[in-house]
Order: sequence, then structure tokens, then C-alpha cells
Amino acid sequence: MQAELIVDARNAVGESPVWVPEENALYWVNIPSGGLQRWNASSGKIQGWEAPEMLACITRHQDGGWVAGMESGFFRLHPHDDGSLDSELCASVEHSRTDMRLNDGRCDRQGRFWAGSMVLNMGANADEGRMYRYEAGQRSPVEAQLSGFIVPNGLGFSPDGRTMYLSDSHPLIQQIWAFDYDIDSGTPSNRRLFVDMMPLAGRPDGAAVDADGCYWICANDAGLIHRFTPDGRLDRSLEVPVKKPTMCAFGGSRLDTLYVTSIRPGDDNDPQSLAGGVFALNPGVKGLAEPAFGGRKHSAT
Repeated sequence: MQAELIVDARNAVGESPVWVPEENALYWVNIPSGGLQRWNASSGKIQGWEAPEMLACITRHQDGGWVAGMESGFFRLHPHDDGSLDSELCASVEHSRTDMRLNDGRCDRQGRFWAGSMVLNMGANADEGRMYRYEAGQRSPVEAQLSGFIVPNGLGFSPDGRTMYLSDSHPLIQQIWAFDYDIDSGTPSNRRLFVDMMPLAGRPDGAAVDADGCYWICANDAGLIHRFTPDGRLDRSLEVPVKKPTMCAFGGSRLDTLYVTSIRPGDDNDPQSLAGGVFALNPGVKGLAEPAFGGRKHSAT
């Protein structure tokens, strides 16, 4: 199955692709530059905006614009056609160290935004990463719901929303877990090993769940996207022409295209290299529409 390069973005760390059907467009981020980017599938036009902090993950807001996980917390973003970007800190996060940022994130099926945190230097092997759940109207700071991760990643939810998937992509961990998920309270429980990726090719990175309930995860360092069945069996692996795919998302008019972002390492000076690009695959299955943020209201006390 041939992967098509749709944007030669050359992102240092491309992440968090999100399909917007009414715009027939794909949005994603370039973390270090704080870049929000958009590719129009009809015209091929590419637009970009720059946020005031490193920009790790995005989700659509039900009232328009975006909610983003950045360095200091959760922001509301409004991109404009002239290239300007309005940004507002909605809820802060109290990191345990100053050298941290948010990382992978997405909404659950009920519209709550989850995002994990990590120490910037992965080589520090610091298990200071936490998982935060942000809801509409929530006050600062947002409290951690789970802790003890080095690089939390691979967040995903089953079609019925009752299973939450989460990984740690650090080379020392490389595990994917499943949790029972209470859709009323937004509480994960019964953590259990879903897949141990140590014996498999690549480290677990960003993920997506398809309409069959199968879990797709980018295998960083291996140039692969793995599909696992709900019982944790490796079903298939698709290739991309870069070593470090980061996150995948379903899109297109039928949600049957798999879009993949990637990393361009700092030492990659090859002008022919496609690293850091955005790719499209036809996996033969359909995905699920991503919920918008704001479906529920937080009861502040």
C-alpha cells in the first residue's frame, strides 16, 4: 500500500492531525515552532499560524476555533485568514518541573479534552508525566488524573467510548494500556496491558481508533503504522517512507483516508528526504469522526 506525500511540511515534530469535514481540510501542529497548519484537500492550499508557546495537540471547539494543549496549559485558539492567531489561556497546568510541556491529546467521545505532559528532554528518563482532563468552564489549575509516565502518548477511545487507550513511547517503556472508562464521570480505571511493543518494530506514538474498534498506532523509528484488534492482536502494518511517523487520523469525505504526520530530525539535511512530511494512506477501513470539545459542562465549586 503506497503512502502519498500530501504536504512536504518538513516539520521538526509534526503532530495531532485533525480532519475538518466542512472545510475538506486537515489541520495539524509543528510542536517546537508553535505552528498550526492547514491543508485544503480541494485546492491543495496550505496555511499556517504561529502560537505563543510550543503547540502539542489540538481539538475542535464546538463553538468554533480550537482548544490546544501547549506548554503552560489549555488554550483557546482562533486562526484568521490573514495569518493572525488569537490565543487565550483557559486553564493552566501546574507542572512538577519547569522544563515540561503538554504532549499527545484528544477529546473523549463526550467532548472532554485529555492531554498528557512530559519533560522536554526524553533522555532524562523522568517519570514526571501526567494525564489531565479538561472540561468546558473548568477553573485553573487542571488537576492530574493519572501520573507516573515518561512520555504519555497514543491516546484513543473505543467507538462506544467505554475503553481508553494510552501508551508510553519512551524507549524504556514502550507499552500500550487499556482502561475501563466511565463515560458519565470521565474516569479511567482497571488499567491493564493492551500491547507490549518492546518485541515489535518501532515505539508507540500517536494513535487513532477505526469504526471497527481497532487501534492504529504510529511505530516511531520503524516507519510503520500498526493496527491492533480490540483483543490486542497485531492485524496489519502499513509502511510510510519516513522513519519517524508520529500520529495518524482518519479523514476524507468517507473517513477512509489515514493521514500521518512525522518528525524531521535536526541532523536530516538530505534535500530528498520526506521526513517531517504529512502522508495519506488508504487502509481499507473507515474511521470515526473526532468529537468537538465542549459537549459537557464542568460543575465548579
